[in-house]
Amino acid sequence: MVPLEAIVPAAQNNINTQFILLEKGKITWDGQNKMCLGLVADKTAAVHLQLWGEECEAFEAGDIIRMENGIFSYNKNNLVLRAGRRGKVEKVGDFTMEFVETPNLSEVKWVPDPNNSNKYVQHSVISPHSRIFPPIP
Repeated sequence: MVPLEAIVPAAQNNINTQFILLEKGKITWDGQNKMCLGLVADKTAAVHLQLWGEECEAFEAGDIIRMENGIFSYNKNNLVLRAGRRGKVEKVGDFTMEFVETPNLSEVKWVPDPNNSNKYVQHSVISPHSRIFPPIP
């Protein structure tokens, strides 16, 4: 299992991690497909999670979720973690997990690594927290 702080944008499914779902947005439709966005975190970082189809109803805030073969990439200009077609998400517990809400890796500007064009590195922070799910004052 890799901590969220170690994930970087990539075009391949290979992220195995575990996190807690902090918030889930409303369900929307992308053509024929149902989708919703959530905010997830572990003890190292937070990130936006995109759920598709039946995944939207399968998880609620407080669920601890394990992801296998996930992908962290752009979808319609939003940088999101998602299972994709070859990945898998499943509930493995609830409510008892240490987490932080910053940094939010979906709110970081990533640029190609000058030493390896197949990788990305953090360039700057757009926002320290989620702009979609702002912290409660």
